[in-house]
Amino acid sequence: MELVRASLTGSILGNILLVLGFSILAGGLRHGVQKFNRTHAGVNSTLLLLAVAALVIPSLFSHTIDQANHAAVEYLSLGVAGVMIVLYILSLIFQFNRPAGLTYDEELAAAEQQAPHWSVRKAAIVLVLSTVAIAWMSEILVGTVEHVVTEIGIPSFFLGIIIIPIIGNVAEHLVAMQVALKNKMELSLAISVGSSLQIALFVAPLLVFISLLMGNPLTLVFNQFELIALMAAVFIAGWVSMDGESNWLEGAMLLAIYAIIGLAFFWLPT
Repeated sequence: MELVRASLTGSILGNILLVLGFSILAGGLRHGVQKFNRTHAGVNSTLLLLAVAALVIPSLFSHTIDQANHAAVEYLSLGVAGVMIVLYILSLIFQFNRPAGLTYDEELAAAEQQAPHWSVRKAAIVLVLSTVAIAWMSEILVGTVEHVVTEIGIPSFFLGIIIIPIIGNVAEHLVAMQVALKNKMELSLAISVGSSLQIALFVAPLLVFISLLMGNPLTLVFNQFELIALMAAVFIAGWVSMDGESNWLEGAMLLAIYAIIGLAFFWLPT
């Protein structure tokens, strides 16, 4: 379960620091200062802060609650997970019903016009095959974790925080960089930050319920190092996007803090 929580933390960090950092750096080097809608960025930054707060609260309260009632920690995680999923659904409703004519809507429409159109059948087949392939690769990856830890000497926690999320975020990384290079920073920001929101507000809470059904409960209790890294990453990413524009130096800053976090987790005793 520690590896699962580490991979969730790493996926959030990877999207808002590594993916967004590379996108801003690449786009800034090609186009200079890139602009995006401050309102959309502000909403996403607020949602990220709320997501981190939802992870921090059970993590901090669990130590005291566990002393009085161990089962209550699981009940707390289930309750928080339910609230997070509701919040994620509300955020989707807000995104789909926001006023037209804003930057992101224009960029998305342009991207849809440029993209090849598939039939529903073809898209469904590709989606199913991709899902099966990802599940198969995940099984292979998980099966090699113990070997990598023992033979190569990479700490298991570093593997979950850095290596596994980087592999899992390849698709988001490439797409976000491509649209940033096309000077569509609004869409690039939506991809990277949106992926982090999906993991924090939907995937992590959903795993809490799935793990309970499988008889191996997962609680939303993260260690202090994960919480510190998440809070730092969300604060810096929010600060970068609050002015509605970005440049290559801000991308380098995000990559720098990601490198610092990676070094810290690599040398963290496990």
